Amino acid sequence: MSGFVDKIEENLIALLLALMTIISFANVIARYGFNSNILWALEFSLYCFAWLVLLGASYAVKKNAHLGVDVLINLFSEPVRRIFGLVAVASCIVFSFLLLKGAWDYWSIFANLPPTEGRWFPTGFVEKFRGQGWYETNDIPVPGFMKFIEDVFNDGDEYEKIPRLIPYFVLPVSMALLLYRYVQAAVAIWVGKADRLIVSHEAEDDVENARLSDEG
Repeated sequence: MSGFVDKIEENLIALLLALMTIISFANVIARYGFNSNILWALEFSLYCFAWLVLLGASYAVKKNAHLGVDVLINLFSEPVRRIFGLVAVASCIVFSFLLLKGAWDYWSIFANLPPTEGRWFPTGFVEKFRGQGWYETNDIPVPGFMKFIEDVFNDGDEYEKIPRLIPYFVLPVSMALLLYRYVQAAVAIWVGKADRLIVSHEAEDDVENARLSDEG
């Protein structure tokens, strides 16, 4: 389970890239080969790209690939750099927690679930709210194996298109992963395995080595 969680972004990103490539290629064949069109291909690719961007944020934290300016912190010793790193990661944890709360509050309505109360920190769940599980995407049809969600989220009424709760689910998932990765980064800085959140100059060396190997 820990191995799957550790690689969940990589697996999802690989799957999304594959789906985008296959659907886009199939749509090109349909247009130029059969003078037809996959109506839902554009919207599907758009949602896949949104998933890629949001999941890529936590993936970049895991890979320590976020860019930043380290001119000042490099002037200090490693213990001081770790203190700066802890301050930075604490700020990122607070920020990602707020993003998670906002993401849940936005998505939950589409899943007929209550949003949280409290402006900054969730103090509970709203008792009265209007669910929007009936809200559908514009063009993406519902696959047959997903018909069961009609009883769960739409009072048994038939969906003509996929409900928005499905593509929007990436919001709480990606923000939860982002919070999780920042907590992991905080632990790494605390135990001395790292001293910053941003990409180090070692990455520049790797890029240069890769360039030299390609030229060679």
